[in-house]
Amino acid sequence: MTPEEFREAAHTAVDWVADYLATVEQYPVLSQVTPGEIRARLPEAPPIKGEPFEDILRDLNEIVMPGITHWQSPNFYSFFPANASGPAIIGDLVSAGLGVQGMLWATSPAATELETHVLDWLVDLLALPTSFKSSGRGGGVIQDTASSASLVALVAARESATGFVTNEDGVQGRMTAYASTEAHSSVEKAVGIAGMGRNNLRHVATDEALTMSAEALDRAITEDREAGRVPCFVAATVGTTSSTAFDSVRAVGEVCERHGVWLHVDAALAGSAAVCPEFRWMHDGLEYASSYCFNPHKWLLTNFDCDCFFVADRETLLRSLTIVPEYLRNAASDSGDVIDYRDWQVPLGRRFRALKLWFVLRSYGVEGLQAHIRKGVGLAQEFTRWVEADDRFELAAPTTLNLVCFRHVGDDAFNVSLLNAINASGRAYLNQTKINDRVALRMAIGGTYTERHHVEETWDLIRERVAAIAQGKGEG
Repeated sequence: MTPEEFREAAHTAVDWVADYLATVEQYPVLSQVTPGEIRARLPEAPPIKGEPFEDILRDLNEIVMPGITHWQSPNFYSFFPANASGPAIIGDLVSAGLGVQGMLWATSPAATELETHVLDWLVDLLALPTSFKSSGRGGGVIQDTASSASLVALVAARESATGFVTNEDGVQGRMTAYASTEAHSSVEKAVGIAGMGRNNLRHVATDEALTMSAEALDRAITEDREAGRVPCFVAATVGTTSSTAFDSVRAVGEVCERHGVWLHVDAALAGSAAVCPEFRWMHDGLEYASSYCFNPHKWLLTNFDCDCFFVADRETLLRSLTIVPEYLRNAASDSGDVIDYRDWQVPLGRRFRALKLWFVLRSYGVEGLQAHIRKGVGLAQEFTRWVEADDRFELAAPTTLNLVCFRHVGDDAFNVSLLNAINASGRAYLNQTKINDRVALRMAIGGTYTERHHVEETWDLIRERVAAIAQGKGEG
């Protein structure tokens, strides 16, 4: 493409995206295709000669779109929100156009310095401990997801606990990590990838509120240490995926400090809510944390992927991950005066993710971001009241932020049928979890385009499907 050809095609593509966002709620939220249906419509081999852009766009509409589950639909309530917004999309477009590979400061100084500055902004915006700021010993970096943040934190914790000799004989198999039974599966995956052995992850019991028991954690660490093991890492969760349960960061942190163990706090969804002062209670005790992460790509209007990861002591992270082959040496890096973010992550290369986050922060401002969070919480509270007022339903867990976990008073089979009927309608998309060994429906409210009437229409749909199942009409 010449620049002029690009201009014409890009204008068409931007119009396509704008039209899509304007009409997204007209699509079935959950894709209705069957396995293999999309591939069956694709040619066996790539084209020998390049094709017109119009042909590509036609196949996008006719082949690809039927296989899209519409995460930006205002009626998408499954998993957690994956917010996109106009400013973030434009920021991503500019980033793609620049084509920066920001592995080193030298490979694009602006990519590094903007990221450092925006992450420092977020420390203030969320009222995080100042130890996470780059002006001190700590600092922040954008990872792709909270899963990567957990892995990087674990590797740093592993090295710190053993004086950076983890891979020597006799150490690796004796190391232990700890997370609650409600923690995200990425912690277990990280333990496996880091070579510690998944059987060395201790699943710590929770109380009735599904909060990690600090007493049980203390006992587990003590027992492991007495058995000659090396406790090195604890993952506390601020807003679990299943039910948005909150571990007490302060109680867990005090245990970690007493035992000298790295505390990582995963606030993937819930952390965004801390832009509002009234929700900062969730971070009480965060000064005990060695690392912390949250995902603006979940609830802060910044499209996937964008995880903000902070450490209180960046030197430990750098010693754990830095390797300097000759082909990466340069005067700026050798001076020690710059940040090379390649040393803060697993891969070498990295995209200019900070640009879209910068666009979002500047476009919405603090007040706009707070309004978005408060709207989601308010709608969730209203939905909760509707559930509580209908004796056919019950809450499965307290509603603290934007996730409502509820179920029909019938058995698990009825609730699964209800969920399938809702999703098959194409009018909304929810998913399920298990709380106290019973199936519950998860309704995560907080999409960029979700308004009150969407939530109300979904509640009407849920009750319609209950009546249909009760009348023997099944999931149709």
